[in-house]
Amino acid sequence: MRDEEVARYGQAFKDKAVARLLPPESAPLGEVSQAMGISEGTLERWLSEALAQPDRQRVWTSAARFDAVLTTASMGEEGKSAWCRANGVYPQTLPQWRDAARQALAEPHEAGASPKQTKHDRRRIKELERELRRKEKALAETAALLVLSKKVEAIFNKDRGEEE
Repeated sequence: MRDEEVARYGQAFKDKAVARLLPPESAPLGEVSQAMGISEGTLERWLSEALAQPDRQRVWTSAARFDAVLTTASMGEEGKSAWCRANGVYPQTLPQWRDAARQALAEPHEAGASPKQTKHDRRRIKELERELRRKEKALAETAALLVLSKKVEAIFNKDRGEEE
């Protein structure tokens, strides 16, 4: 992997591009190249580097995860296990992906916090802001006392130097 490519594109961008090329999405190389504005040669190199890694280190796009959830939803445990082995996914990740998809597809009122929780959160925020203001005042007072003590010390040391 070249350092200038990581700096130019970023690892997350590269992972997303490669994930679109890998199963289950398996988008054509030319389509991904055109959509993301990357040369096919670069994508081929990124793909070969990704294929050299163990399967569990591959990145799945949200669309690919959703397709995986839909594909495995009607399967039995044996079918899911076989699908997971074929696609390099741990069976434990499928329920996590399903929950994430449900949360993403939830209606705004379903996903949002309850009014009671919101009220509690606002009260807690006010308490924390009050405590922060108190601590900022104490810090400012301490800083002022420190500056004053240094000035007093400098004045008295100056006077002692003249007496000697």
